Amino acid sequence: MNCTSNFLNRQILFSSLEVSRLRAEYFDEIAGVARLLMNLCKKENWAGYDPYDALNSRLFALIPFAQNRLCRIAFTQIIKRLPVNIRPYLSVRKEKNPKALALFLSASIKMAKAGLQEGGDAMAGLAKQIEDLRSPGNPYWCWGYCFPWQTRTVLVPRWEANLVSTTFVANALLDAYEHIGEVRYLEMATSSALYILNELFWKEGDSVAGFSYPLPSLRARVHNANFLGAALLARVYKYTADGRFLDPALKAARYSAGMQHADGSWNYGERSTQRWVDNFHTGYNLCALRRVCDNFGTDEFEPHIIRGFEFYRRLFFREDGAPKYFHDRTYPIDIHSVAQSIITLITLKDLHEEGAGLALSVYEWAMRHMRSEQGWFYYQVLPHYTNRLSFMRWSQAWMLLALSFLLEECGHNGPY
Repeated sequence: MNCTSNFLNRQILFSSLEVSRLRAEYFDEIAGVARLLMNLCKKENWAGYDPYDALNSRLFALIPFAQNRLCRIAFTQIIKRLPVNIRPYLSVRKEKNPKALALFLSASIKMAKAGLQEGGDAMAGLAKQIEDLRSPGNPYWCWGYCFPWQTRTVLVPRWEANLVSTTFVANALLDAYEHIGEVRYLEMATSSALYILNELFWKEGDSVAGFSYPLPSLRARVHNANFLGAALLARVYKYTADGRFLDPALKAARYSAGMQHADGSWNYGERSTQRWVDNFHTGYNLCALRRVCDNFGTDEFEPHIIRGFEFYRRLFFREDGAPKYFHDRTYPIDIHSVAQSIITLITLKDLHEEGAGLALSVYEWAMRHMRSEQGWFYYQVLPHYTNRLSFMRWSQAWMLLALSFLLEECGHNGPY
């Protein structure tokens, strides 16, 4: 049994007229889900909790253990995993996250193109909030998270700029530039690309290169960071023809593409503590590599994309459409994996005839198992219970973006 949606399996029995009707039914259903979710998030003024916001606790900051690296890691992981939300009792407040705002902005643009969202004023409001949350004291337009976070080695301060946040925000600004035509958004995204180029790019010899993450001082060989950075430089290069972006982007992309395993997978990174293969980082890699190819007008990385997508499609999905977290085990089934699966499958639908159908299968599974009656999406499904907490960036923003991809697919090209 292959893991495409039941609808895709049935569609061969229908006439072209019936297929068009059912496509419209999917569009209408998803549009309703997306509108409700957008309105729920807007009522919260786009602010919410995050799986990793435990160190925003003002109570935790008062105890001596807060100065200990291992205690910070343990506290974050405990709060992240609890199926009940005790953040209000720990004086953790709901916050606006620049990356979440960027995802909302990109989603609202796709929804506007589908005729489901108001135009320029709503988008300009999100863009203004993104501007207000830029990392302080930095000459470039760049962004971080609204909470401090402890890695295995360093404490990353609240609002400290990092590559991942900055690339997602800059790409949302470029989406707005393409849709609205406001040159300021292109200028801000170009500044972000210069931040990544001038502050984060590094190389060792002729074959090793990358972008520092999560801090400029760390030359971590994290592949999704390399691909995301390269993809942003390529997209800005497309509009500016600034030759400074070309060689570093290709060097970083070539290094990480070269670290792909023969089966098509990538480790998260090359340190001994980073040797895992997960769903959504693999999705980042594949989508970013496709953007590098598209924006540089090259097919150099297409063999890596084809091999990686075949691995992704075969090993990250159960037969019922549930997206697995890791390639070799299912749980936890995470809403971020759900969202990125939909985005990846639609982005690379040209590589397999059942890609868009599988995206619908993932959507259908999530609607049955990870959506509340109110319209929020849950955090995780585990073997014996479901963590029903709502996280604004990790859950709602990502799912709204995924729904907007589905709307674009059903409304314009049709996945059938």
